[in-house]
Amino acid sequence: MLKSKSRYLLAAFLSVAIWGFFSIPLRNLKTFPSEEILYYRIFTSLVVIWIAILLFRRKFLTQDIQYFKNALPKEKRIIVYQIIGATILLTLNWYTFIYAVNHVNLKAAAFAYMVCPLITAFGGFLILKEELSNLKLIALGIALLSIVMLATGSFIDVLWSVVIAALYAFYLIIQRKMQNLDKLNVLALQITLAVLLMLPFYIYHHQTLPTGGWFWGNIIVIAIVFTVIPLFLSLYALIGIPSSTLGIIIYVNPIIAFAVAVLYFDEKISLHQFLAYLLLIFAVFLFNWNLIKDIFTFKRK
Repeated sequence: MLKSKSRYLLAAFLSVAIWGFFSIPLRNLKTFPSEEILYYRIFTSLVVIWIAILLFRRKFLTQDIQYFKNALPKEKRIIVYQIIGATILLTLNWYTFIYAVNHVNLKAAAFAYMVCPLITAFGGFLILKEELSNLKLIALGIALLSIVMLATGSFIDVLWSVVIAALYAFYLIIQRKMQNLDKLNVLALQITLAVLLMLPFYIYHHQTLPTGGWFWGNIIVIAIVFTVIPLFLSLYALIGIPSSTLGIIIYVNPIIAFAVAVLYFDEKISLHQFLAYLLLIFAVFLFNWNLIKDIFTFKRK
């Protein structure tokens, strides 16, 4: 049991660690409109994920189609509503994050994924009835303290952060409730629906197809490395760990994003920001302490 839990925990850490470097290819495309990046990110992700499913996972696709056919009408409606709701939340999260990175500031985008775990953890507690121990509540309190330390700046930046965070937090909560379908198939359906949602806007605003190798190289990297792979890992992780746990692990994202901003983009760091991020790291380990302790105990045995 612990071995399987460690697999889900590793998937969660990998998904958010990958997203921590997302600002690099996004900044490479800073001269392009946010909606244009979003369009081609979704379109390219659609091609990549369906190629992967049709080549390597047709058996799981067939099983899910059969499961949906055999489901009761009420269950079918729930599945459809969950997929539509999750798709809308995810698409809006993508757009607001891209816009924040390129047109607000990188700190506002990173700050969103500091607020997100709190919303996810409390949402999981209130909606999914996931238990929060005293130790986890203390960890949330420490995380909240670090957020307060970092919440210096304009109200607009904080508002952007809260909107981005809330969109992704409720996406995770919906995904946690969908346990009977293959996660890659669910993601493929969501991206397909996202394409259908965005296609009218794309057609209305479309002028010319970008031809530069620099643009398409970054878009392909964004689609494969920063969309399909981490999203699948996060959905896979939700099979075995609560959404509140994944929500707290998301704190790894802003920690890495913060390191990228300082070391790669040469943004300045103050002492109180550095201390706040140390508190965040401590909160992540404290929230997951029982699971981490059990995993290491199991490995020693």
